[in-house]
Amino acid sequence: MKCYMCAKMGKDTDAVAICIVCGMGLCKDHSIREEVPIWEGGYPVRLKPDIDRIKRIVCQPCHEALKENL
Repeated sequence: MKCYMCAKMGKDTDAVAICIVCGMGLCKDHSIREEVPIWEGGYPVRLKPDIDRIKRIVCQPCHEALKENL
């Protein structure tokens, strides 16, 4: 699998991770690994803090969306 973000820029970079939100393949440069809020799966989207404080991998667009909706 290749990094989707790199492919959009015309680069051929192997993916080392997958975004837990959208499933996008990511290289090391485009992956963000940190504590992110938890979505309970309902609508409207309601996010809550992760009480287990587990670091997860997300892509940059999903990271921005999650932080924006806190």
